[in-house]
Amino acid sequence: MDCCSNRMPLPMNRRALLQTLACGFGYAAFAGLATSAFGDDIATDPLAPRSPHFAPRAKRVIFLCMVGGPSHVDTFDYKPKLATDDGKAFGKGFRQGAKLLASPWKFRQHGESGLWVSDLFPEVAKHADKLCLLRGMKTDVPAHPQAQMKLHTGSFQFVRPSMGAWSLYGLGTANRNLPGFVTINPNGSAQHYGSSFLPAVYQGVPVRASRNNRGNEEPIENIRNTRLGSKAQREQLDLVQKLNRTNLKREEEDAQIEGVIESYELAFRMQAEVPELLDLSSESKATQELYGIGASGATPAGESFARQCLLARRFAEEGVRFTVVSHGGWDTHRNLRDDLEKQCGEIDRPIAGLLADLKKRGMLDDTLVVWGGEFGRTPYAQNGNGRDHNNKGFTIWMAGGGVKGGLSYGSTDDYGIEAVDGAMDIHDWHATVLHLLGLDHEKLTYRHAGRDFRLTDVKGVVNKAILA
Repeated sequence: MDCCSNRMPLPMNRRALLQTLACGFGYAAFAGLATSAFGDDIATDPLAPRSPHFAPRAKRVIFLCMVGGPSHVDTFDYKPKLATDDGKAFGKGFRQGAKLLASPWKFRQHGESGLWVSDLFPEVAKHADKLCLLRGMKTDVPAHPQAQMKLHTGSFQFVRPSMGAWSLYGLGTANRNLPGFVTINPNGSAQHYGSSFLPAVYQGVPVRASRNNRGNEEPIENIRNTRLGSKAQREQLDLVQKLNRTNLKREEEDAQIEGVIESYELAFRMQAEVPELLDLSSESKATQELYGIGASGATPAGESFARQCLLARRFAEEGVRFTVVSHGGWDTHRNLRDDLEKQCGEIDRPIAGLLADLKKRGMLDDTLVVWGGEFGRTPYAQNGNGRDHNNKGFTIWMAGGGVKGGLSYGSTDDYGIEAVDGAMDIHDWHATVLHLLGLDHEKLTYRHAGRDFRLTDVKGVVNKAILA
């Protein structure tokens, strides 16, 4: 691998490389040594820490993914004209007979920056001076599956590696006993955290986080072995890995076998560290209350999301590069007033707690926190009390990790239907996130099927105006 470009073209001695990888990845690796079994040659150790292209502003990312498309005009995109023209016909070129629907919630200015935030987020609003609102976001299609795929992988037409996989590929892992890419309670296709043509070791590890994680459901599948002790497991694993390596030698090149070899070793190492990391009882009562865990009146969904956010902080603290926290139910075609208030109520305190906790621990400056969904909602009513999909304009916000706080960048038109100023598409957003991690999106490539692929395809412009 070229350390300067983070490019990994297929080497001529691919067979020899894989044999070295398979045979060398043994006791030294699972013992968690600071130096890998291959020394410092990262070409033979795909998870070794790697130097970024330039000094990073963020070491890690926590992506709070709101599945279903949150309404920007009811949350972070203040549109006074929408309130003035409530009930008026929306105009030509849109849903026939559609009428404008004013937000049922008031917007107020918060912090020294005076950012406008809806009353749906009273706790998050207290951190207004940390937020960088990207109010000119847009994406290609107004359909959930395609837009979600675009959000996570940069493409809605083809199977591509996810943003988390690209980040791990570019930077390696900071903790060999944990996955470098974690997705908590994933909501949607496994492709959202997949590695596609990148080596399988870069795909995300799904983690379940229920209200209490009691019963027979493990947070990570097969993390415990109830029949064998550590020594017996090691002996069994060595035998299985010997068979895998023999198979790999015969096949010469097989991404699935490579992934199995790496994942078995990682799973073995994880047994010692993951259970303790997932046990939130070690957190102080004050910290749990900060996130809203055990809060009076908390719903099971709200309690679960609070646990997800606290777990995300713990993963970040222990060296996980990329963590996705999912929350579904934002597809408000009807019953907007009740459903949106419920959704925001479930996430408001946990997110505010996460921002405050990261700040208190000195982690916010180098942790990029992102909030957003696949698209926004229309300013006109649907079913009398709902909003339809809107891919032409919506809001994503970021905090920490080298972005300017208390900033509103870009805008939609007077009604919030379309980005008209400072527009950013998903490629631009991906390029900017990678830039904050110290990665040049044009250099972070992988040779596949005869060409160099990247997260941003042949597009993407880093938004330097939002950098701190």
